Amino acid sequence: MQTNEHLIIIGNGIAGTTIARHVRKGSDCRITIISGETAHFYSRTALMYVYMGDMAYTDIKPYEDWFWEKNRITLVQDWVSAIEPDIQTLRLQSGETMQYDKLVIATGSRWKKFGWKGQDLHGVQGLYSYQDLEAMQANTENVRHAVVVGGGLIGVEVAEMLHSRGIHVTFLVREKRYWNRVLPNEEADMISAHIRSHGIDIRFENELQEILPDANGRVRGVITSKSEEIPCEFVALTVGVEPNIDVARSAAIPSERGVLVNEFFESSVKNIYAAGDCVEIVDEQGTKRLEQLWYTGKQHGETLAQTLLGNRTRYERGILFNSAKFFDIEYQTYGLVNFNLESEESLFWSDKEGKRCIRIVYTKDGVIGFNLLGVRYRHRVCEAWIREKRSLEYVVEHLGEANFDPEFFEQCEKYIFAEYQRRFPQTNVKLKRKRGLVWA
Repeated sequence: MQTNEHLIIIGNGIAGTTIARHVRKGSDCRITIISGETAHFYSRTALMYVYMGDMAYTDIKPYEDWFWEKNRITLVQDWVSAIEPDIQTLRLQSGETMQYDKLVIATGSRWKKFGWKGQDLHGVQGLYSYQDLEAMQANTENVRHAVVVGGGLIGVEVAEMLHSRGIHVTFLVREKRYWNRVLPNEEADMISAHIRSHGIDIRFENELQEILPDANGRVRGVITSKSEEIPCEFVALTVGVEPNIDVARSAAIPSERGVLVNEFFESSVKNIYAAGDCVEIVDEQGTKRLEQLWYTGKQHGETLAQTLLGNRTRYERGILFNSAKFFDIEYQTYGLVNFNLESEESLFWSDKEGKRCIRIVYTKDGVIGFNLLGVRYRHRVCEAWIREKRSLEYVVEHLGEANFDPEFFEQCEKYIFAEYQRRFPQTNVKLKRKRGLVWA
C-alpha cells in the first residue's frame, strides 16, 4: 500500500490485529482498526481465566497500550453501522464517517441462537465477546444451579467457569458421548468420564426444548427433549458460533454463511477484503468452507497482509492442528483424525486412570494424524512426519523426538510402543533413546 492510502480494518481480534501488524512492517500507509467491543486487542481464548479469577483483563492483552501509537496504528472504539462501497465510506454508531482506500472486514463470530422459546430471558446467554463475559459475571451472581447447552469446547469451558464459583452445572449434550462428532469413541469416553469426575451433571442424548421464565422475566428452569424440567437461574447457550456478518450483508457485500472471499481473501467488491471467523472461503473448485479457529485467523491475517502490500499471496492452511483443555486434561490434535475412523487404521493407548492417551492414525501411505490427551507432543515434529508421509514404523521408532512433557513427567512412549509390538509381533523396530533413557 502507498503512504497516502488508508487501510481500515473492522475488528480487533486475532485476524484484524495480525493484518495491521504485518502491513505496518511493509508500509507507511495510514492504518485504522475499528472495534466497539474493546479498546485493545485481547486473547479471546483467555476470557475464561478472567471469570475464574486466575487473570485480570490487563493480563490477556498481548501488547502494551503504547504499542499501537508507537507503530502508528490508530484504534477507534466504535461500532460500524454501515459500509457504503460506492463511495468507500464507513458510518459509525457515534455518527462519525470515515473514508478508506482499502477495507478489511474481520468482524469475527457470535454465539448461535436456534429460536428456543425463552432464549432472550434475563440470565440466558452465550460466551464469545468481552461484553458476554461482563454479562456472565453479572448474571451468575448468587446463582446456585446453571444449565449449559451444547457439547463442544465452549460448553466445557463454561462448565468449568461456573464450577469454579461453586455453581452446580447440568450439561446437556445431544450426542451419546461428549464431543463425539470430533473425537473417536475412546477419547470421547475419557473426557466424558473426566467431566463427570469434577461433579458436572452431564446428560447425554438430551437437548434443550424450552427455557422457562419467572414472574420477573428471568430464567427459572428449562424443559429438555426428554420432557424433564430442570430448575436453574442461568442458562449458557454454547451450541456453536456463526460468522458475524450483518454489517457486510446490509451493504450487499456477497455473503452466504460468511463473507464470500477467494483464496486471497478478496471479496467481489472492489477494495474490500475479509478474514478470520467471518469469512467463507471459496476455492478454485468452488468448494466453500468456514475456518473458525484462533490459529487459522492468525494465518488469514498473515496471508492477507501480503496481498495488501502488493505481494498477492494465496492462502494455504497447511496441516490441521488444534488444542484445548478439558478441566485439567490437555488435548492436542495434528492432521486428520476422524471421529468414526472408518477409512483409516490407528494405533491407540490409554492409561488405566483415564487421564492420558495417544492415538496415531495411519494409512498405507503413512501417518496422517495424532490425538493426544494428557501428553504433549511437539507441533513441528508431528507436522513434519505427516507432511513427509512417514510410515507408522518410523514414527513409533522416533516418538521420543516429539515428546515435550515437562521434566519429571512420566513419558508414555514405551506404552504405545508396547501396543505396537503387540499389534505387529514380527517387527524389528526399536524405540530410540531419549534423554539418556532406554524405553524398549
